[in-house]
Amino acid sequence: MPAPRVPLPPGSVLPPWLAHALRTQRGPVPWSAVVRGALAAGPLLLAAVLAGRESLGVVAALGAMLAGINDRPGSRRAAVHRVGVPALAGAAGLAVGTYAGASAGAVVLTLVLTALGLVAGAVSAAGPVASGAATQLLVAAAVGAGMPLPEPGWERALFFLAGAGWLIVLRLALPTPGAMADDFRFDGERAAVAGVYDAVAGLLAATGGPHAGTRRAALTAALDQAQDALAGPRLRRRATSSAERRLRAQYAAALPLAEAATALAWSGEPLPARTAEGPRRLAAAVRTGGACGALPAPARSVPGLRALDDALLHAADAFDRGGRRTPVPADAGEPDGHRALGHAARRTQQKGLHSRGTGARDLLRAVTGAGGREYGFRVGLCFGTGAAVAQALHHAHWYWLPATAVFLVKPDLGPLVSRVLCRAAGTVLGALAFVVLAAVLPRPGGLVAVVALCGALVPVATRHFAAQTAVVTVLVLALVMVGGEPEASWSRIGETLTACAIVLVVGHLPVPGQRGGNVGARLASASDAAHAYLVHVLNAGDRAARWALRREAYRTLAEARAAIERAGAELPTLARQAEGADEVAATLERLVDTTTACAVHLDDTGRLTPRHTERLAVLLDTLVEQREASGPAASRAGLVTT
Repeated sequence: MPAPRVPLPPGSVLPPWLAHALRTQRGPVPWSAVVRGALAAGPLLLAAVLAGRESLGVVAALGAMLAGINDRPGSRRAAVHRVGVPALAGAAGLAVGTYAGASAGAVVLTLVLTALGLVAGAVSAAGPVASGAATQLLVAAAVGAGMPLPEPGWERALFFLAGAGWLIVLRLALPTPGAMADDFRFDGERAAVAGVYDAVAGLLAATGGPHAGTRRAALTAALDQAQDALAGPRLRRRATSSAERRLRAQYAAALPLAEAATALAWSGEPLPARTAEGPRRLAAAVRTGGACGALPAPARSVPGLRALDDALLHAADAFDRGGRRTPVPADAGEPDGHRALGHAARRTQQKGLHSRGTGARDLLRAVTGAGGREYGFRVGLCFGTGAAVAQALHHAHWYWLPATAVFLVKPDLGPLVSRVLCRAAGTVLGALAFVVLAAVLPRPGGLVAVVALCGALVPVATRHFAAQTAVVTVLVLALVMVGGEPEASWSRIGETLTACAIVLVVGHLPVPGQRGGNVGARLASASDAAHAYLVHVLNAGDRAARWALRREAYRTLAEARAAIERAGAELPTLARQAEGADEVAATLERLVDTTTACAVHLDDTGRLTPRHTERLAVLLDTLVEQREASGPAASRAGLVTT
């Protein structure tokens, strides 16, 4: 989960596109990632230098560096997928680029790279891991096509994978400082699950106050992080290890707690301070691996508090049994006071919503949808144009230009102008710093030390794109010199500025179809998920499926919010394409909150109150009105008249 950004001072009058470029992330220093970074690229390069195979060391260090950029906080199992999939794509790109560069002329090579950009750009719309894989595919393809190395493509790909694989080994083997409770290999999962209970406590404490909405968003983020942490490949051959069983039971026990807390926050009534004490004790028990002890029982005066009390009892039972399989509560009976509204919601879904697919179907829909087409068009055009311009200028390191354009044009990496400003500033600072270092450090030992130092700084530098660019620039320039090429700081600056100009032009070109495709696609997914959740609740579906649909609804809403925030920080020409999307997202969030409150009330009483039904009807009508009055992105949110 990304760290929170440091806000600008109150009263700031900076335009959004400039304000975003000045914001940075905050949080504790990820010391374990710093250690991994220091032990990854630098030692690999040193071993290659000692063996007299500098070029292979450069490729392995490049793989380790790109893997380090994807080595974010979280669980080990999630890291295998988050780092490994992009590494595989990068190895494939390196092989393809090497063979294409060796056998094709400039025109054919440009066409091949453009086609790769079109496909990889569209795939980027499928999610963050797919985006990382597409980025590494294109960067490695450009490097393979243009970097003069003696090894064939298959050998380059193999050592690229070895570099990334070495960092994955470090990620799996090294313990996190201060996280030795129980089995240290599950420290990321443990921290993520404990964060859910802390977020539940925070929401209960904020209920009835001005910060309840912020706390509910924090709960969604915590649940997303825990879901990702537990979703990766098994760390043991047997899936029934006691530590893993216990963590899964503890996560499952947090779902009804989160549901009850959301329903109580929707009601808006302040709660006694002791209400939040139980989830806090559960969070401490997750972190230490100990027992949760006696939990304070809330007053059972309203349906939300009764649901919270039942969820606390269920959680205490799951904790005390040490991870044995936890039963799902029995389904509620068929309600009888909401059928008219249920029929209306079903008609809404049948008229304007497509049923959500799973797996390959979801991926195909994301890739071929409006967001995927827009991604593909921009990435392919920038990548191909960069390759053509660089080859026409006969730059010695021409591959830097298209590789830089890839990082700049990806819409999921931040607003366009913010990326360009940060990339230009970071490249200039990094290149100037390397000029000084290259003049005073011995070769190759000093350059290897620079690579190791930069590898350690990458996890910290990812808090700001300009800082990350500066560190990566120094690291790449050091790798180039170790590989036997001359110092290239000034060339690096020139090619980066050229890439910035290309991306600024392409980023503001009209695209086939409507603009704001990514925002519209994310908002449509959120609308689909919200309505599927509503229909399930009103038809008294089973609780396990309900919790899964609730998770999907809040997760897609968070993704839509992130896309809307990025679009809002663009220049006005682009930002206006997302007009009205924020209001639609806010209404969808209120609809999902209300649906959650309805679910809790139905479990307790079997029927809805007039307040619930009226609120649902108003929100559904509001969504239709917003669709008719909003911009192109919001108009594709899949909303129809009930």
